Amino acid sequence: MDKVSQHDNINRLYDKVSQDNMSNVADRYEAQEKVRCRNYCDKGLSCQLCSNGPCRIVPGRIERGVCGIDANGMIMRNVLHKNNMGVAAYTYHCKDAAKTLKATAQGKTPFSIKDTAKLDMLAAALGVEINQDTNAKAVAVADAVIASLSQDSEQESVMVDAFAPQSRKDIWRGLGILPGGPLNEMMDMVTRSMTNIDGDWVSLAKCSLRLGIASTYGALIPLEIMQDILFGTPTPHEADVDLGILDGRYVNILPNGHEQFVGAALIEAARKPEVQAKAKAAGAAGIHIVGSIETGQELMQRYACDDVFVGLTGNWLNQEYVLATGTVDLFAMDMNCSVPSLKEYADKYGVTLVSVSRLVAVPGVTERIDYVPEKVEEQALALIDLAIDNFKGRKGKATVTGLKKTKILTGFSNEAVVAALGGSLDPLLNVIKDGTILGIAALVSCTSLKNGGQDIITTQVAKELIKRNILVLSAGCGNGACQVAGLCSVSAQELAGDGLKAVCKQLGIPPVLSFGTCGDTGRLLMLVTAVADALGVDPAQLPVAVTAPEYMEQKATIDAFGAVAFGLYTHVSPVPPVSGSADVVKLLTQDVEGLTGGKIAVGDDPEQIAEGIKAHIEAKRAALGI
Repeated sequence: MDKVSQHDNINRLYDKVSQDNMSNVADRYEAQEKVRCRNYCDKGLSCQLCSNGPCRIVPGRIERGVCGIDANGMIMRNVLHKNNMGVAAYTYHCKDAAKTLKATAQGKTPFSIKDTAKLDMLAAALGVEINQDTNAKAVAVADAVIASLSQDSEQESVMVDAFAPQSRKDIWRGLGILPGGPLNEMMDMVTRSMTNIDGDWVSLAKCSLRLGIASTYGALIPLEIMQDILFGTPTPHEADVDLGILDGRYVNILPNGHEQFVGAALIEAARKPEVQAKAKAAGAAGIHIVGSIETGQELMQRYACDDVFVGLTGNWLNQEYVLATGTVDLFAMDMNCSVPSLKEYADKYGVTLVSVSRLVAVPGVTERIDYVPEKVEEQALALIDLAIDNFKGRKGKATVTGLKKTKILTGFSNEAVVAALGGSLDPLLNVIKDGTILGIAALVSCTSLKNGGQDIITTQVAKELIKRNILVLSAGCGNGACQVAGLCSVSAQELAGDGLKAVCKQLGIPPVLSFGTCGDTGRLLMLVTAVADALGVDPAQLPVAVTAPEYMEQKATIDAFGAVAFGLYTHVSPVPPVSGSADVVKLLTQDVEGLTGGKIAVGDDPEQIAEGIKAHIEAKRAALGI
């Protein structure tokens, strides 16, 4: 690839790890490019489910696998397998949030109930008595959420019933894709996607849509509501991002992954004067908690940067380069996104690696302090002691200095958007109606090297959209891309079209609003629902689109199917492994629109991506008469 990353700090550190002869993600990608299976795996035309395989479909020569499945079925079955993993990860996170909420209400964690209005909202949705003691109510809500995860798949989800628009529920019910609880939906779908059970590609496609709805409403929406209850609903504030926040004079602890629970406990513990004093006694300037990838996003949405929590390094592709700075003392790996190569980097650059999730195992790493809500305060103190010990061995060794950092505005949520508009959606609706803002695009993306260097396409797509007066709401690792690139800074107003620029200047906001993590997909759909309700239309009628310019893994695929089921134009890049079947491509990019109102769009060119979204938005505006 021409450039490893959009970001100067990463390009500089790539040179360092190369000189140090370290295996790294960019070089490994280039090595894999030489041996990829272009004709079969890239197109979805391969299967390894049973001992009769591996099987390949060779169009015009071998049209079926040994079991008799054709290209359409093989491709959609592969897609459904990936979707099962995505919804499983979100459901696990949701269950952990519920356990943490319950333990907090019982006084067993260092956390507290911070948003009682959200607690009441979730209680009402679950049929929990609102007029009772806050802690008792939180316990009942947590238990009800856990029960909802296991709701029978033959019953309609209580979460879908509470939070989905009636127009969507009618469509889903008619298609037979209104789900039950995500755990039972997953059980059904895993069973369906075994060999010789469901080989009907249309049935499998509907299953993926159903699973997307179960993920969004059954896991993501209650997950974020519970995290708001515990840590506060995000509000806009300034924060620092990029590797320049790393200061080798401090004990640097990086909570990394997707769950903020251990990270939040680390912040609370490190704010205690006696804990800072221990670090200073070891010769450090103090203790810094440094956000890494989605855990860092969750923390940054809710915690202001100060002398303890200093911001976010960036997204998942940064990990090896972050450790190569020589400034990291402890890398605490929670659920999701800690790469298997980290031990080599830890040994080279003097880092202590600790798994803080029972799911996470990195080769060669034996240190574990698995998250338990009732023990998280003492676990955080134990992690800090390990980090201080690491600093003692690191003190005086060379670190990379002179790295840049960027100041951004983060902490946007649905409530924050309404507050910024003066307490009502009307100002936003008015500037959309009069064309000052053309529409809204949710950029919910990972980061991948499949279509270029880290974050290059993501940042270019965001720039092209705001240039066309399309407001961007960013989440996931793509949000980290936009943040580090400065697009979530107020100064980025100058990159926007005249209409969007004027609105941003009036409100004092950037043209790309930081909405948090991939887990905030549910929050984004709730905002779209609120806009649709205010206009009295179905969400599929709105001038709204989704883009994932660098989707990477299984959470992204389930998010995409959830968005399509919701009725949204959903762009993805790189092209997913479905191109081996013209029928499947036509279903996903055309025919499904007649069923749900949403569809998949593909493409790797930023200008063409933005033009496709603009054309879709303009068509929706015309249909609404605005």
